[in-house]
Amino acid sequence: MTVLSIDSSALPVSCAVISGNRMTAEFTISIKLTHSETLMPLIDDMLKKSGIGLEDIDALAVSKGPGSFTGLRIGCATVKGLAMALELPVIPVPTLEALAYDIYCTDSLIVPMMDARRKNVYAAIYEYKDDGLYELMPQSAVSLDFLLKKVDSYGRKAVFTGDGIFSFEEDLRAALSIPFSVAPPHLSMQRAGAVGALALKLYEKGLYTDAESFRPDYIKPSQAEREKALAEKNGTLRELSAGGHSLYV
Repeated sequence: MTVLSIDSSALPVSCAVISGNRMTAEFTISIKLTHSETLMPLIDDMLKKSGIGLEDIDALAVSKGPGSFTGLRIGCATVKGLAMALELPVIPVPTLEALAYDIYCTDSLIVPMMDARRKNVYAAIYEYKDDGLYELMPQSAVSLDFLLKKVDSYGRKAVFTGDGIFSFEEDLRAALSIPFSVAPPHLSMQRAGAVGALALKLYEKGLYTDAESFRPDYIKPSQAEREKALAEKNGTLRELSAGGHSLYV
């Protein structure tokens, strides 16, 4: 089985092709260009250079969230479009689980965390058990303080990964009493290779869907959704309609 995988949940944008137990190609770039500028050219370049055609792909995998709202929308919309055009299944992969999957066969807790701003993080806690990831805390949007107290309460070694380690490494050193480490650069950022490898495992378990049914998992509402909910609560929401579309202000 050949899977084309995509991760655009954070600053890096990444695509990969995995066939069985072999990663044929993986292209990743981490610069401050919008994913709308980089993703499709990156996929096209990867497929051309590796001699793979879209007709060779059996399924599409994508990091479904959490992460950057804009990045997730771009990656998920790209996968939905390709899946519809090619009539292929979509394998949604939790962003944080894919990050954890890079830290393989360790006896430490694995704590992927992404900076969600204002001392908040998207985070989860995993351990390796029976040669696979076992979830101790599901993907959540929590305060950094809550996460560190939770990790510390296990009284075990831990390894942290994700872009949160760049923002909060000093906080980890100040707050944790357990021994811990942070993942090296090549294992600490989102990679489509990890998404694709985990997708194959999920596909074997029947955890895939079709393009029409697939939705990203933002974990928490966007700022626009929060502002709309607040306006509704305060009774200040007004609906403007034009051309069959509604705008809430």
